Amino acid sequence: MHTVNRITLDDALPILAAARAKAEEIGVKQTICVCDDGGNVIALHRLPGARLTGVEIAIAKAFTAAGHERATHLFNEPPNGPALPGNEAFGISHMLPGKFAIFVGGFPILHEGQIVGGVGVSGGNGDQDKAVGAAALAAFEEHVAPVPTS
Repeated sequence: MHTVNRITLDDALPILAAARAKAEEIGVKQTICVCDDGGNVIALHRLPGARLTGVEIAIAKAFTAAGHERATHLFNEPPNGPALPGNEAFGISHMLPGKFAIFVGGFPILHEGQIVGGVGVSGGNGDQDKAVGAAALAAFEEHVAPVPTS
């Protein structure tokens, strides 16, 4: 028997709030998506003025990070990014057209060593998307941290 942890909307809301705060702090109009371990959207927030295309891109990034259990930018980081030309996963993004993203902005959400979801961030450059993603993940860690007893 295997126990599966699953995130809920109550877990996703602090992620969205932290991601939005970071996006506003750095002045980027982002779209943020949180999905569960199956890649199903739990929460999506498109900040005012964010690109319309960011919705589908953020969903794809969250789906990929959760389903493939890695940050999306790792697919293309030289020299060994598996999706780079000549490497073993070149062309993987064509396996699930429109759903599999291999560029910066998708981050797996882990809890107790298990993938419980993904967060996708779209709208900034790579460094901006990483910063917003890091804020989102930090908020989740804080949200699920054990409450100290005295």
